[in-house]
Amino acid sequence: MRKLMIACGLALAAMTAQAQTAIPRDAKLEAKVEKTLSKMTLDEKIGQMLELNLDIIGKMTVENAKVDREKVRSVLQQYGRSTEEVETMLKMTDQEIIDKLGAYPVDIYQGETKRVWKLNEAMLDTLISKWKVGSILNAPGSSAATVDQWLQWMRVIQEKSMKHLGIPDIYGLDHNHGVTYTIGGTLFPQPINLGATFNTELARMGAEITAYESRAAGCPWVYNPVVDLSRDPRWPRVWESFGEDAIVNSKMVVAEIKGYQGDDPNHIDRYHVGTSTKHYFAYGAPWSGKDRTPAYLSPQMIREKYFEPFKQAALAGTLTMMVNSASINGVPVHASYEYLTKWLKEDLQWDGFLVTDWADINNLFSREKVAKDKKDAIRIAINAGIDMSMDPYSVEFCILLKELVNEGKVSMARIDDAVRRILRAKYRLGLFEEPTTGGKGFEKFGSDEFAAASLRAAEESIVLLKNEGGILPLNTSLTSHPSPLTSKKILLTGPNANQMRCLHGGWSYTWQGSRAENLSEKYNTIYEALCNKYGKENIILEQGVTYNENGAYYDENAPEIDKAVAAAAQADIIIAAIGENSYTETPGNLTDLWLSENQRNLVKALAKTGKPIILVLNEGRPRLIADIEPLAKAVVDIFIPGNYGADALANLLAGETNFSAKMPYTYPREINSLNTYDYKVSEEVGTMEGAYNYDAKVSLQWPFGYGLSYTTFEYANLKVDKASFTADDILTVSVDVKNTGSRAGKEAVLLYSSDLIASIVPDNKRLRDFTKISLEAGETKTVTFQLPAKSLAFVGADGKWTLEEGDFLLKIGNQQVGTACSKTKIWDTPNI
Repeated sequence: MRKLMIACGLALAAMTAQAQTAIPRDAKLEAKVEKTLSKMTLDEKIGQMLELNLDIIGKMTVENAKVDREKVRSVLQQYGRSTEEVETMLKMTDQEIIDKLGAYPVDIYQGETKRVWKLNEAMLDTLISKWKVGSILNAPGSSAATVDQWLQWMRVIQEKSMKHLGIPDIYGLDHNHGVTYTIGGTLFPQPINLGATFNTELARMGAEITAYESRAAGCPWVYNPVVDLSRDPRWPRVWESFGEDAIVNSKMVVAEIKGYQGDDPNHIDRYHVGTSTKHYFAYGAPWSGKDRTPAYLSPQMIREKYFEPFKQAALAGTLTMMVNSASINGVPVHASYEYLTKWLKEDLQWDGFLVTDWADINNLFSREKVAKDKKDAIRIAINAGIDMSMDPYSVEFCILLKELVNEGKVSMARIDDAVRRILRAKYRLGLFEEPTTGGKGFEKFGSDEFAAASLRAAEESIVLLKNEGGILPLNTSLTSHPSPLTSKKILLTGPNANQMRCLHGGWSYTWQGSRAENLSEKYNTIYEALCNKYGKENIILEQGVTYNENGAYYDENAPEIDKAVAAAAQADIIIAAIGENSYTETPGNLTDLWLSENQRNLVKALAKTGKPIILVLNEGRPRLIADIEPLAKAVVDIFIPGNYGADALANLLAGETNFSAKMPYTYPREINSLNTYDYKVSEEVGTMEGAYNYDAKVSLQWPFGYGLSYTTFEYANLKVDKASFTADDILTVSVDVKNTGSRAGKEAVLLYSSDLIASIVPDNKRLRDFTKISLEAGETKTVTFQLPAKSLAFVGADGKWTLEEGDFLLKIGNQQVGTACSKTKIWDTPNI
């Protein structure tokens, strides 16, 4: 037996062990910032604090445009417009409707059309020369453009910015899993997939490639990473974060920031970008499950879990953060001095800048009702700590903020602080020296090297949830290589079987990921990947259920289940690719967490044929499938795996690569049992003494951290070097992991702790660290974690970090070992 020691220090603790500061100050850079600031007028300063949408600086024309009013109705209903608003628009002329909706990435036309966007240089000149605008965002019509188009626009924007202001623009794009808005670039698996890999190196590598390809098109700033903990499966943006756990999100965000920004956030080179970690914070915890609605959370939950990934992002040097659109416990985050200034800027000494999300200052008066009008909302937000307003369609922000300064309602000190932070980011990005990157030196854009990286990430992100009777890998006699073909055939069915949209998800070429199939033709759908793997003559495609691409993401065409059942007679195995179409933000809201009835009926009908079924789940959040899961011999969750997700799936099904991913969230079994792995121990209560049964057992389909492989792993000899410890100690925890199967594999090793008795109800367990290792068949490795004892602390009822005397259990795999804290410690500092 070969034995190997792997040191795996807790990244979280390694950072918090050092002083609670973010990026070290660079004296020369700071001097440049102060010199530029000292020369600026009030108008120039306020202009730097405004971010406008590119669409207002140009015009989108649609050739051969004739409006389809039923499509208009569907689009407006999808985006939540009232019946009155819908009917009013339907009474408009075609041109009036096009003027209202034509700039957006929605199909409202009859037949084929061509959209052409043209930059209005006169408008741009006015916005920069008169209003001193310092930032622009987004893609025209929220649709991808070519590298050449981007470089043309970026050069004009920067030339005018340097000419009129002597200060470069900072351009931002939602490049969330690759270059969303640049045609021909590389799209990686979505963040939820990266969370499932439990491999921080894949996150770093993907971010570095995305940075390179962003800069190839001249974009220096991306609105990513996303670390909104996805702890409610109803929420439409579950797939945009790394899952439900704070430690997973924390380690992944640190890795991505390093990938995006490089090793020195004070001097970011031309191949890296600035990050905007979002959405600060608790955005992923809406009480209703609907996007941009209020969260109601305990102070302990906020500090321990939802704040933690953002704290680590700040300490890792993220240049900027984007703020939560909604409210927490009745306080809009855009209005919270406590959260924006005290927690982030003062307690952590973070010197980056805060940008709003889309028109969110307006929401303080229009939705939240904490301000009387827009001017009052600007006063509240800027004084709370907002540095840049994403006010996409208006320069009114500049007018009103100047009035507030002149009236003494916003101080010059606050203006200078905001502008200093914005200038600092621009200097750190090297924009003064090189406002526009791209061209020579970016030959790797869209390269085979980057494609291979995306494929590898996808392979490590797909979870094997069930493999009854070892039905997978599919018998090699099915493949054309190396064995000759046999008569065995596969029926591929389900709505996700033959389109790229659902494999890419939202933020893929367009905002919603829709209307972009023409940009995905070089990539393989599941059908195409299986044909390549097993031979087209061995794959029968009969979907049975398909999506209505002219409707909302959840709309389906009339089912043709009988056709799929009939086709099953010719097949030996059935693969049902089911799940969701692409969506993001409010259009992705749902009213029913169950997988669609059509899709479940398809699986039920196919099960009656007696042919073995493999379920492939292609979904952005866990849709309930408790009634069809028992009908399947195997279940594979691919989440949203990107450009090469179908190829990765085919490789895994054929056994050419091995499964190694684990669930990044808890998969619920029923709608009344939505929970997370770290639930409070009293949430799971069975029969008490007497006859009364609380019936509060936690029911789930698959737990967080669950995932199978084609090999097996055995854990042994879990040890901790201290039977007793104090707050200042570091615990060395080790465990032996052996590959007991017949083939090589990778295993994510997860370290949990349980506080057995505490002054407030303890969590069932908490993930404290993780790593991923590779093991050959029969090989054993010893994994060692360095666990600072203070990381076992919790926030007490008094709001203070507390580590109490008492017993703890440390758990890895099926192993557990006890240790004990010998002395209570209570911290007076907000962070430890």
